[in-house]
Amino acid sequence: MDFSDPQIIKYVENHTSPEPGILRKIARETHLKVLRPRMLSGHLQGRLLSLFSKLIRPHYALDIGTYTGYSAICLTEGLAKNGKLITIEKNDELEPMIREFFAEAGLEDRIELLIGDAKDIIPQLNHKFDLVFIDADKEFYQSYYELIIDKVSAGGLIIADNALWDGKVAAPASPKDKDTPELVAFNKMVQDDPRVENILLPIRDGLMIIRKL
Repeated sequence: MDFSDPQIIKYVENHTSPEPGILRKIARETHLKVLRPRMLSGHLQGRLLSLFSKLIRPHYALDIGTYTGYSAICLTEGLAKNGKLITIEKNDELEPMIREFFAEAGLEDRIELLIGDAKDIIPQLNHKFDLVFIDADKEFYQSYYELIIDKVSAGGLIIADNALWDGKVAAPASPKDKDTPELVAFNKMVQDDPRVENILLPIRDGLMIIRKL
């Protein structure tokens, strides 16, 4: 999921602000207890999400795909006073772990966890979001984007994870591979969308940064 030399990655992480203790704990517990721990945002990506949040100072932020709560906590770090993060996770088995981490971080009043299918939940949200992070089922990225774009404030950001998908987006897809064609189509849709400006960064597994005009 990293496109740079491991030594460069290590150097970059050593020259990036450290993770707060709660995030180190989440990373450790996720690797010990949860399947596919590589889905975690991790140190470098997490600090970038935190930095974007601090620059934007969102009143409302949305995290599509909570997993174990790492990215959600990063996104709360820059919330405006009385700001709120809504995070959506479809796997109800993760709920106790997520809530425990949010409580330990002291963020129970700033984060609203919604359990269910994001495609059903997003249409029910009535807020204007200043910052959105998409990191859920890859085959539905276009659906998430179309559901959320009109709920994003002018000048707001949408950040989509896994936009390079281990480099598969630049190679022919296997006939059984549903995710890669979806991500290719998603990247093209964003590139062609006159409502936004965007940059695709080769950080970790690729971050598509989208600013609504």
